[in-house]
Amino acid sequence: MNALRNRVQLIGNVGHEPEIKTLDSGKKVAKFTLATNENFKSADGTKTEETVWHSVVAWNGLAELSSKYLKKGKQVCIEGRISYRTYTDKNGVTKNTTEIIASDLMLLSSPRTKAEKEIA
Repeated sequence: MNALRNRVQLIGNVGHEPEIKTLDSGKKVAKFTLATNENFKSADGTKTEETVWHSVVAWNGLAELSSKYLKKGKQVCIEGRISYRTYTDKNGVTKNTTEIIASDLMLLSSPRTKAEKEIA
């Protein structure tokens, strides 16, 4: 049952190209956003789509893969865990953040180029 604890799987579109950093320890970290869409009917029967933005963090080899293959708009499946953390910003204000720490990713599609759209 331990494998079922704190596990999340999201399918969505990359919001911006990953920002990758190499830490003093030599570890690499990539950060990017992922948009997921929920479709539902409101109380009056109107179809509604809601977009939810997720912050994703990938480490080491997955960070390198993210920076190499993930581009804005690409559809991707992310598997990982939810992490809640608190930090103090440069102005001394305490902030809370929720992130998805990626353990695996799968490319599902790529955005179509202008030429591909004209052919279709």
